Amino acid sequence: MSTVEPFWVAGRPVTGSATFPVRCPWDDHLIAMVAQPDQAQVDTAVAAAAAAVDAMMAMPAHGRAAALAHVAGRIAERGEELAALITAESGKPLTWARVEVARATSTFRWGAEEARRWSGELQRLDTDPAGAGRVAMVRRFPHGPVLGITPFNFPLNLVAHKVAPALAVGAPIIIKPAPKTPLSCLLLAELLAETDLPDGAWSVLTVPNEAMPELVADVRLPVVSFTGSAAVGWSIRDAVPRKHVILELGGNAAVLVAADWSATADLRWAAGRIATFSNYQAGQSCIAVQRVYAQRAVYEELLAEVMAAVSRLYTGDPADEATEVGPLIDLAAAERVERWISEAVAAGATVVLGGKRDGTTMAPTVLRGVPPDARLAREEVFGPVLVIEPVDSLDEGLARINDSPYGLQAGVFTRDLQVAFRAYRELEVGGVIIGDVPAYRADQMPYGGVKGSGMGREGVRAAMEDLTVERVMVLTGVDL
Repeated sequence: MSTVEPFWVAGRPVTGSATFPVRCPWDDHLIAMVAQPDQAQVDTAVAAAAAAVDAMMAMPAHGRAAALAHVAGRIAERGEELAALITAESGKPLTWARVEVARATSTFRWGAEEARRWSGELQRLDTDPAGAGRVAMVRRFPHGPVLGITPFNFPLNLVAHKVAPALAVGAPIIIKPAPKTPLSCLLLAELLAETDLPDGAWSVLTVPNEAMPELVADVRLPVVSFTGSAAVGWSIRDAVPRKHVILELGGNAAVLVAADWSATADLRWAAGRIATFSNYQAGQSCIAVQRVYAQRAVYEELLAEVMAAVSRLYTGDPADEATEVGPLIDLAAAERVERWISEAVAAGATVVLGGKRDGTTMAPTVLRGVPPDARLAREEVFGPVLVIEPVDSLDEGLARINDSPYGLQAGVFTRDLQVAFRAYRELEVGGVIIGDVPAYRADQMPYGGVKGSGMGREGVRAAMEDLTVERVMVLTGVDL
């Protein structure tokens, strides 16, 4: 391959002496060679981010909003190109890659809108005699430059969720994309380069994962926003306990189907949603449906409908318009999923559908009778695998969902408002989706988990708050 994709230092494309390949998970063909920064280039980017703090703070709200709106528009204009790139580097089916592009457009649009609304508040202090003649202005200011570390499964939109909120509040940001999927992030950098953001406002550093600890430790980057595996995320938190760390980690998302969701049409619709969102992106989403608990009154009919819906999913080349389930990110990931299925079966589980692997592709798989202590029931499978079990009561169903080291999102199919509010109150998760699967996410809503699923929140406005701290100015001698 004659050309090398550059990384970006302080808004400018740069190459170095080292490169690494990016290969397609479907057939392992070479997509691109990407330049890898050396330590001096990394230091230049970090120094530029630190130096850009004042310029970013001085940039008016309309300037930040205009930059973000420009990127949103350009993502939409180059949508097909970006979708094809996402599919090539991640193996995500083209239909889902287009959804990701649309979401990234929305994320930057929300960033532009929130940048204009980011104003703070006034508080009158004469509520007590000692505060007579005083008024407080309360605004939020960035903690400082941000290190954003993103995973392979949403190589565009999860980058957008780091970049858009940071730029909206005036925080310089350095993005470290996943080495397996840097290309859509690098194309996004081209769009950012078209804006009038100050020098040093952003960089994209395609460093290998083993170089990440040094970046994490750099005192010039007081904020680390990480999305990825729980093991890596908590190790970052442990390594820099005095930094402001935001962790969006894993999950093993569960669904409860209550007995009142009993109409055949309702069960068929729920089954279709469960089938689709346990297998979309080959299950490589932290809120992909992994566990389903259905009350016995509806369990057998639901199981039959789920099996029928999963059977209809088309698995194949992710570049094929008809493909709904593509490969996993690499062979090691597919082999691990296959191994976890075998472990569950050895412990007494039954595979009722699928269970076969072909290279990096795992057939959509449904199991029942999985022991509660099996890894498929407790850990994040990150593959197209669904466990579906009966429960005798709502009490048991809610308890089974909570019996997990994770707590990201859960779905509850019910038409009973009391059940909905009870689930909202009792489930130990960051989000409860009533009448749908936990894979639902709107990019403007607060998003994040509890327990092993992380700390902090994304969603544009929530992330803007998380990247900033309140600062108060009191005006004295004001005649209110």
